[in-house]
Amino acid sequence: MSQKIDSEKMEKVISLMKRRGFVYPSSEIYGGFAGVYDYGPQGVELVSNIKKEWWKIMVYERPDIVGLDSSIFMNPKIWEASGHVGGFSDPFVECKKDGKRFRADHLLEALGVMADEKMSEEELNTLFEQHKKEIKCDECNGNDFTTVKKLNLLVESNFGKISKDKNISYLRGETAQGIYVNYKNVLDTNPQKIPFGIAQIGKAFRNEISPRQYLFRTREFEQMEMQYFVRPEDEMKYYDTFKEYRMKALLELGIKKENLRWSAHKNLVFYATKADDIEYNFPFGWGELEGIHARGNYDLTQHQKYSGISLEYFDQEENAKFIPHIVETSAGVGRTLLAIVTDCYDEEEVNGETRTVLRLNKKLSPVKVAILPLSKKEELCLPSKEIFNELKKNFVCAYDETQSIGKRYRRQDEIGTPFCITYDFDSLNDKTVTIRERDSMKQDRIPIIEVRQYLEERLA
Repeated sequence: MSQKIDSEKMEKVISLMKRRGFVYPSSEIYGGFAGVYDYGPQGVELVSNIKKEWWKIMVYERPDIVGLDSSIFMNPKIWEASGHVGGFSDPFVECKKDGKRFRADHLLEALGVMADEKMSEEELNTLFEQHKKEIKCDECNGNDFTTVKKLNLLVESNFGKISKDKNISYLRGETAQGIYVNYKNVLDTNPQKIPFGIAQIGKAFRNEISPRQYLFRTREFEQMEMQYFVRPEDEMKYYDTFKEYRMKALLELGIKKENLRWSAHKNLVFYATKADDIEYNFPFGWGELEGIHARGNYDLTQHQKYSGISLEYFDQEENAKFIPHIVETSAGVGRTLLAIVTDCYDEEEVNGETRTVLRLNKKLSPVKVAILPLSKKEELCLPSKEIFNELKKNFVCAYDETQSIGKRYRRQDEIGTPFCITYDFDSLNDKTVTIRERDSMKQDRIPIIEVRQYLEERLA
């Protein structure tokens, strides 16, 4: 089924992210580096706030879930046990004229032909040959491609190698394996009992063939994952519980309900019981934002087999041992940021001009309050800086005295700052300031001594 593509909206979002210091192309002065991005001053704050909210909901508010920070580098046998070495790959073709690589399944999907990356090379080649005449290289417009091959997505490294050591090490392809191999450590050192979860936020790396759609598909990214260990008979009960829990969490971040939907996996991996994605309606179409997966006991069984260490759980009440089943929730930080900014991006006409505003949930706003002296005159700037120095103890603040007050308001609107405080010439005499609210642009005149309480009440 075709999807409506809003290229103009996507271009506006990308432009805003660069212009206002949210996201920069990595290594830009050297021509960039495909599939990798850097977060600027506003971006690091927004990312930090997204992660804080996720951690608060998934760890601090749940006594049954604890946190972990596992290493990016792990014993290579872990990736053999998990199946990543042998089966973690994507199908690709290469244009014979210019050498550009494409995901074969994506080229077919663009034609409305469903292709599953889990298909064999032979099956994909048969399908690709049937539609080859309809497929064009976006670089040279030709359609002379190589046969479909599969490329392993793990990023190889020489970490820990010495001259005669031929073992390959990897940058981790996902954060979940670090949780599985620490499951026993957590049980042995904490008072957790089944059911319980382990949460982690961390970097992962994938040798993506054709990174695309901005932050949606990148080669270096950050994951927010939680693995919940349950009795085998309780797997679907907790699966349904976390489906509801995670959807509610996204809605509470302010993402519009009409832009979220569930999509069930039609082709499950062999060990999975069930899998659903929460999809967001991005400008380029519906795409996975977060996954909820019932993984059975495959992961712990594999690591028990390859390590030789028992990962069974002993139930003292039942006097029985079993390998727990796992319910996983997994979200990408970059994708979440892209969905939130896209969802909050708004334009409206104000006095004959277009005002661009990010209507961010106040919990996520990079800056909570901006202090703006009406002009650069010292008599206004000095007391404005005093207000800044006082408020910065309790809020993330910005101070800005450059350009006209109107342009400074617009600048703060575009990064989603909920409140702007203006210190003007009347403030010198009446000790009050004007506080402007982002969404309504309503202005209140408040005594300076009441500003902190005013902000605390509205940012609570």
